[in-house]
Amino acid sequence: MKSFGEPFCGFCRDCLTMQLRPAQRCHACGSPRVMRHGELYDLSIAHLDCDAFYAAVEKRDNPELADRPVIVGGGKRGVVSTACYIARIHGVKSAMPMFKALKACPEAVVIKPDMEKYVAVGRQVRALMLELTPAVEPISIDEAFLDLNGTEMLHRAPPAFVLARLAKRIRDEIGITVSIGLSYCKFLAKVASDLEKPRGFSVIGRAEAVSFLAGRPVTTIWGVGKAFAATLEKDGIRTIGHLQGMQEADLIRRYGVIGQRLFHLARGEDSRTVSPHGEAKSVSAETTFNEDYADFATLAASLRALSEQVAARLKKADIAGRTVVLKLKDKSFQTRTRNRQLADPTQLADRIFRTAVSLLEKEVDGAAFRLIGVGVTDLGDDTAADPADLVDDGAQKRAAVEAAMDKVRAKFGGKALETGYTFGKGSRGRPRNDDS
Repeated sequence: MKSFGEPFCGFCRDCLTMQLRPAQRCHACGSPRVMRHGELYDLSIAHLDCDAFYAAVEKRDNPELADRPVIVGGGKRGVVSTACYIARIHGVKSAMPMFKALKACPEAVVIKPDMEKYVAVGRQVRALMLELTPAVEPISIDEAFLDLNGTEMLHRAPPAFVLARLAKRIRDEIGITVSIGLSYCKFLAKVASDLEKPRGFSVIGRAEAVSFLAGRPVTTIWGVGKAFAATLEKDGIRTIGHLQGMQEADLIRRYGVIGQRLFHLARGEDSRTVSPHGEAKSVSAETTFNEDYADFATLAASLRALSEQVAARLKKADIAGRTVVLKLKDKSFQTRTRNRQLADPTQLADRIFRTAVSLLEKEVDGAAFRLIGVGVTDLGDDTAADPADLVDDGAQKRAAVEAAMDKVRAKFGGKALETGYTFGKGSRGRPRNDDS
């Protein structure tokens, strides 16, 4: 917008003063955080990510932790959920086993996750986003895409300035910081938001997209994890620039549908829109044991309790899933994932458990496991969930019993009734649940 002057003059991210001339620092407050870019006022797709979210909320609520390394996670046998940036300097990373994290940073303060509190703060951040645009696509509790196209007249400012003002509001009103990426597509907005954490605001424009991507590793592209990156490296493909030099037909021939995605994303081409009604892709729960277990009875008892947690969430959200997923992690931290697709979607704990336990039976081979989890994917509404089973005569009866149990638990609490699998197992059969 012309009222905002030339993009290379920009604005200050701290005091939001428009910069009337190019300079290294804000002419009003002296801050070096002056935003400038040749396409600054032409871009409208953003990715917002809260900085070290869980740890940031804990530090906000306990100022004594401000200058201390903080790890949010599940205790000595669990893993790191989030580490503050002080802890990260010492080498602590998300998903790192807790014993390794404490070895890297023994002076860290470890805090058990308080998901109820984090969800509440995440909703506060989401509410501020929705004040700017209805086109907000949540990715997780602490990040989302925003499409601010067409909002200039409403806010009397271009998206870039509106986003800087949002980041300042989140800091001032909620007490945490965020990093923002701004571009012309979702892929590059997400890449941009990771460039200057914490409190970052990075812009990737059309003119620079191809050259910017060229030198970056292939793992920058969504869906390219360590295993696929190793496959690409065997084929001589290590950077996005290598992909840019290849033909689309050749990539499709080698890698199928994902080859086509590699071709377009390597060139900064992403046609996906910001979907405000994006659905959750899965519902799951897992637990890390206080010691490793190899016996079927203990693993099955935990699996039953987790199945009930997943079912409760599905029922609360009025959704159902068609594929049941079993997750196991052994004492060497090797993960096994097994899944089975059902004929019809389900939201019943009984059906989830029976499917998962049949998968578990094939995995109990003497190996000791430190973690077990279960989930459902291929989610949709519950209108077609759990039709009458003409083969299993007892299925309908078990469903009726489960519905009755749900009513009792809703009135008297989740532990008011238990099944034979979970009742009376003691601490050995009641491992800590990292999801709770």
